[in-house]
Amino acid sequence: MEKRIGVVAIIVEEKSNIHEVNDLLSKYGDIIIGRMGVPYKEKGVSIISVLIDGTTDEIGGLTGKLGRLSGVTVKSVLTKK
Repeated sequence: MEKRIGVVAIIVEEKSNIHEVNDLLSKYGDIIIGRMGVPYKEKGVSIISVLIDGTTDEIGGLTGKLGRLSGVTVKSVLTKK
């Protein structure tokens, strides 16, 4: 299967789930190029940007598991090829 490059944006509104988010990112570490996390204390959220290079199945697996966590919003943008 062909690999695609993209960005996954994650907003964590429930701090109790930040450890689960980090665990999932570690499990999918082989498709992660880099990541940047910023705690936005004034709004009580954490914002994480993840650069990825993987198959649509791998990326979908990561974003699907993240999206099922309570208080976590996930959006992704991928290259067309």
